[in-house]
Amino acid sequence: MNKRTLLAAALDVASIIVFVAIGRREHDESGALAGIAETAAPFLIGLLVAWVAAKGWKHPASIFTGLAIWPTTVLVGMIFRRLVFDAGTAPAFVVVATLFTGMCLIGWRVVARLVRRRSDAPGGAVSVR
Repeated sequence: MNKRTLLAAALDVASIIVFVAIGRREHDESGALAGIAETAAPFLIGLLVAWVAAKGWKHPASIFTGLAIWPTTVLVGMIFRRLVFDAGTAPAFVVVATLFTGMCLIGWRVVARLVRRRSDAPGGAVSVR
């Protein structure tokens, strides 16, 4: 696996961990590593399934890859959360999880693309390609 793919995978995993850590903090749950790992597990499984289904390693930093892995990550994560981890999937949680993970999984890719375009443009100006 090349460095770009590893970095993209790490940023996606970090996105899930940040989502879980913030959620646990907002609900006054322990920030202990075990609690974060248990809460993140279904979504990390979903992320893995999404990466395989979308062949995320082919274009790991592509916005289209982010768009492809986002819904699969949430859907598989919610299914595993409910059926395997016996945890809740209240509608409000589904909405928040969907929006937050989308913002993160697509967001870092948008930022990376903008930075890449800016560095590729003559004089450091943002390119309109």
